[in-house]
Amino acid sequence: MDALPVAVVQYILSTINNAKDVASCNCVSKKWKDSMPYIKSLYFPRSIFDNLKNGQTSDRIVMQIVSSILQLEDLVVYCPFTSTGLASWLSLAGSSLKNLELRMDNLVDHITTNENPSKLDCLHAARNIESLRLWGVLMVDAPKWDTFHKLQSLEIVGAKMVDLALAEALRAIPNLTNLVLLGCEGLRTVWVELFHLKHCKLDFYGSGSCSLTLTAPKIEYLEVQGCSLIRVRETNCLKNLSLANNAGRVYMVDFGKLMALESLSIRGVQWCWDAINKMLQLASEVTHLYMKVEFTGDFEALLPFPEIDFVDFFKSHPKLKVFDIHGAMFAALCQKNSLKKVDSTFMIPCLEEAMITVRSPLNAEQKMNTLESLVKFGKKLKKLKIKILGMKSGHSSADDFFEEICRFRYMNQRLISIE
Repeated sequence: MDALPVAVVQYILSTINNAKDVASCNCVSKKWKDSMPYIKSLYFPRSIFDNLKNGQTSDRIVMQIVSSILQLEDLVVYCPFTSTGLASWLSLAGSSLKNLELRMDNLVDHITTNENPSKLDCLHAARNIESLRLWGVLMVDAPKWDTFHKLQSLEIVGAKMVDLALAEALRAIPNLTNLVLLGCEGLRTVWVELFHLKHCKLDFYGSGSCSLTLTAPKIEYLEVQGCSLIRVRETNCLKNLSLANNAGRVYMVDFGKLMALESLSIRGVQWCWDAINKMLQLASEVTHLYMKVEFTGDFEALLPFPEIDFVDFFKSHPKLKVFDIHGAMFAALCQKNSLKKVDSTFMIPCLEEAMITVRSPLNAEQKMNTLESLVKFGKKLKKLKIKILGMKSGHSSADDFFEEICRFRYMNQRLISIE
């Protein structure tokens, strides 16, 4: 290293980002120490300051290292810090930062109430950031932010929020293209209006009764978990859509035309049938369809799916290539009259892969007829995977049904596998 030109040494050392390594390099030689101000990224792990002595604090050490760098672009801090410390670092490096990631650790109310300004308020000093990721956020009051014109990606993982505070925070970030909110609780009515948003992933923790209204005309990818009412009217660009509610019931979905939609996933314990039916009608152009909804019903009673006509379903989804369905949907396609419209002219034109989860041996004959129809009329079918899940083997009907499936697989070994 001593024989290398200064510029080469600076380039090599600029790739170091762990704060502990940066501090060690400062002690090697004057040449190395003089190269440290040119690093672009800093990372402070969670436990880096667990054994501090002589009155040192994490705030002070972070400040020393940050102040030694000429133009810091990426800062990741997982170790504990105070709002005072954060304000001091960002006052120095905020104008050059592009990517900021902080473990806030302020979900406990009494910690935050003693901080003035709050950690969230301090972020306004990083006015030029392009990406912001926060862990453990308490947002009960709207953060005192100016507009972040350059911020394109916001990710918050683990948060307690109120509706108005989130709405005000998003209003200060008008140019977001990527929004991720994971494990957020306390929200009831969420309004998101972002005209440049393309990728959005929302996970609301709680009873599953949250409502969402999203206005994002450029949205391409949308994933929502924990909402009972979902309204997204501008969907011309939407290609991938995933809707789930593992804790509550999905009452209503209100989407615009889904002409660009390629992949649809709907999951949950209970959806109102009107919501399921509407999504299936709107998603007529999908190539990938995943359905894992166990029951329907508008009220507390858990009801099975109504009968679905096999021919009508595939004719209304002519581009379907990958079809993954669980118990209830498969049972709906296996009712007494589901196959009554099948004739020699019928064809499933594009289906290449089908994954069927079977949970009950009831109505075994109709289920076998449906599986055979998939193979017979799926002219491009390459793989059919049959998953046997939670089926009680103590009844003779289960044994008979499984024997039929095994015989079916033996006759179509190239296509069929069993799990």
